[in-house]
Amino acid sequence: MSDTSAERGGDQSIEAVRRAWLTENWASVVVGLVLVALVLAGVIPASLVP
Repeated sequence: MSDTSAERGGDQSIEAVRRAWLTENWASVVVGLVLVALVLAGVIPASLVP
């Protein structure tokens, strides 16, 4: 039984890492899209974009 609980603990930590990775990726996508929208709207001048 202790082997099964250890395996479950490992699976839960892997799922937590997957969720954190997915959240970070989507956060970067949203920030990037907001920046593009601000440039296209003229809020951020194009000269500031490298």
